[in-house]
Amino acid sequence: MYCYEGFCGKRYSPLADMPGSLYETSNLDRGGSNRKKKIEEFSRSSREKLVQSKNKMFSKFTSILQHAVEALAPSLPLQEDFVYHWKAITHYYIETSDDKAPVTDTNIPSHLEQMLDILTQEEGERESGETGPCMEYLLHHKILETLYTLGKADCPPGMKQQVLTFYTKLLAHIRQPLLPHINVHRPVQKLVRLCGEVLAAPTENEEIQFLCIVCAKLKQDPYLVNFFLENKLKRPETKSPERAGEVKEDVLAPDTGQSPAGEQADCPEEPQAAAAAASTSSPTSNNNNNSNYNLVTSLLNLTKSPDGRIVVKACEGLMLLVSLPEPAAAKCLTENTELCELLTDRLVSFYKALPQSMDPLDIETVESVNWGLDVYNLKEDAAVFTGKRALISFLSWLDYCDQLIKEAHKSAAVVMAKAVRERFFVSVMEPQLMQTSEVGILTSTALLNRIIRQVTSEALLQEMVCFLLGEEREPETPATIAQNPLRHRLIEHCDHLSDEISIMTLRLFEQLIQKPNQHILHSLVLRSLEERNYLENKPQEEREPLENGQPHDAVDLEEDPLFGDDLSPESRLSGSDWLSSSPQQSPDHAKSDGKTEVHKIVNSFLCLVPDEAKSSYHVEGTGYDTYLRDAHRQFRDYCGVCQRWDWRGNPKPLEKCNLDIAFFEGHFLKVLFDRMGRILDQPYDVNLQVTAVLSKLSLLPHPHLHEYLLDPYISLAPGCRSLFSVIVRVVGDLMLRIHRIPDFTPKLLLVRKRLLGLEPEGINIDHMTLLEGVIVLEEFCKELAAIAFVKYHAAASSSP
Repeated sequence: MYCYEGFCGKRYSPLADMPGSLYETSNLDRGGSNRKKKIEEFSRSSREKLVQSKNKMFSKFTSILQHAVEALAPSLPLQEDFVYHWKAITHYYIETSDDKAPVTDTNIPSHLEQMLDILTQEEGERESGETGPCMEYLLHHKILETLYTLGKADCPPGMKQQVLTFYTKLLAHIRQPLLPHINVHRPVQKLVRLCGEVLAAPTENEEIQFLCIVCAKLKQDPYLVNFFLENKLKRPETKSPERAGEVKEDVLAPDTGQSPAGEQADCPEEPQAAAAAASTSSPTSNNNNNSNYNLVTSLLNLTKSPDGRIVVKACEGLMLLVSLPEPAAAKCLTENTELCELLTDRLVSFYKALPQSMDPLDIETVESVNWGLDVYNLKEDAAVFTGKRALISFLSWLDYCDQLIKEAHKSAAVVMAKAVRERFFVSVMEPQLMQTSEVGILTSTALLNRIIRQVTSEALLQEMVCFLLGEEREPETPATIAQNPLRHRLIEHCDHLSDEISIMTLRLFEQLIQKPNQHILHSLVLRSLEERNYLENKPQEEREPLENGQPHDAVDLEEDPLFGDDLSPESRLSGSDWLSSSPQQSPDHAKSDGKTEVHKIVNSFLCLVPDEAKSSYHVEGTGYDTYLRDAHRQFRDYCGVCQRWDWRGNPKPLEKCNLDIAFFEGHFLKVLFDRMGRILDQPYDVNLQVTAVLSKLSLLPHPHLHEYLLDPYISLAPGCRSLFSVIVRVVGDLMLRIHRIPDFTPKLLLVRKRLLGLEPEGINIDHMTLLEGVIVLEEFCKELAAIAFVKYHAAASSSP
């Protein structure tokens, strides 16, 4: 600060006039003590004000900076971290010359894991469906393409395993759809082709995990499968031994985000795949004959793995793929892969591994199998019976084939089922069933019975039925019963010289007629009853006179009050719906009370067996009411099976029937009726099985079958027989034989108690076969009566 002397000789400063100036001279101590004091006070005050100002400014700046950091933190630091880990991986290939050190000795697995964590965290912090900068970086810089190249070259050793794991976790953990991106589905396709190339490879577990997650993603978005139908004409990737050395060059190449020319040439399928995905509404435009389905091929290769867990996972993946609703994929699946061949070849190999001779009881009673839960112990299985392990393996694979066809797209299911029919049933099973060796026939029939019981898929059941019974639908004649050799042979086996073969074949047909397939019943029985030409065609006045209400050639039942003149052939059940029996003969015939009619029909069956041949009333729990409960349950189940079939409620009107055609009950009913006619002379087990099949047929809610099997009062055409007429003849024969056997009734009661386990086995009883036949006959008549009663009341409750 300068000063100068004024006119008065005093020193003057420009600051002296300022209030509070440090240079104010009034009242100041010339020693300068006050001036110093004031300077210190001013300095302290100024510093405090300056500090306060700075603190305010710093606080405001800090707040602004904090908000800015908070706004930028979710993206910039994560992206920098993500890029850091990726650069760390690429730098490894730049700086490392030893390519033989395993990948686990490097930091690559850790960097890949960190990249996955960052991508997962980024997605969690953003709105659903929003792509963050890290994911954008991964897609734009084709990180998956580079990783695929590293995995394919397996450089360093074990890198393929790391890449598979990275792909698997990426697809599993990221919720937003990734496969539609070309820089995702293209490397995924390429990696799929690497899977299953080497059997029992060290990367099998990672390969199957990767393939299954791809299948699961396709199940979520089925249209994406079009990206995996690859053009066969695409140039295959070159496999040179120098490829591992090229990995570094690939990593070091500048990443522009564009496809190199070589890659574009390597993947000409992309336009086709994209077009297919964009035009899924017209899948028929795809030329599947020129398409590869490498996802299926890789899974098929892994089903050949020696590791059972890998096989099950591969089968699960195939199950997901066949169920996709895309017609183009279903067509490619069956036309351009070896799926059908694998299914059938393995089924054949498992079947051929079975012993030539097996106990039918072992085949029937082996525990139920599920293809994915095949747990076994070789020693324990061998101790139970020889061939149990082979049998379980066969049934387990059959269950898989059945479930696969059941879940498959309809068009693919038909193709696979036809392949099983041609390559297994026709080629392998038919020669077994047609052989002459009784042991071979018995074993193959028991196996077929188990197969029938196990099959549930509609397409496979249809093919199996056509294989067994043929596809003919016209009525049978005696001249055409051998038109289908296998069908003819199987029905003939129901009346085989070997009782074991007869019983097993009858069980087979019992199992078959309970299946939900309309063609079974049409082929076996209904096509012969369509025209109702089992009925008398002559007008009432031209018919032969009746004797006690029965045709002249019927067995004389004059002593039975149920067959008197008051129950003429016209007096028949008048229930409604499908249970309705034959129409009345004349329009002026008055309807009688329905309950009275069914009461008469029930008693017609209950009273068929004479009192001296009855023994059930001497033993508790063998009455008619037990059959009522069973009949009600079974009939309800049958109605559930048959409800989709076009079975009209009433019989076909007689005026529309061709009654001039000679009636033939059909080969199947002919054999059953023949067997039923010999019930007094056949083994007990055979009789049980014959009556079991006939009762199942009687339960069916078809009006013609009900009329033919359960109406005792129909007027049969000359030379025709019905179930009731067959039983009547058996009863007539029985009445002649009863008088030739001393103590018939006590012996009959003893045999019944032995059969029920109420009496121990003792001395042999004469006429054992006859007595057992009488017991079966009595029980069968009670069963038919219960079925008639249940069916009538079901119809009465459903009628308006």
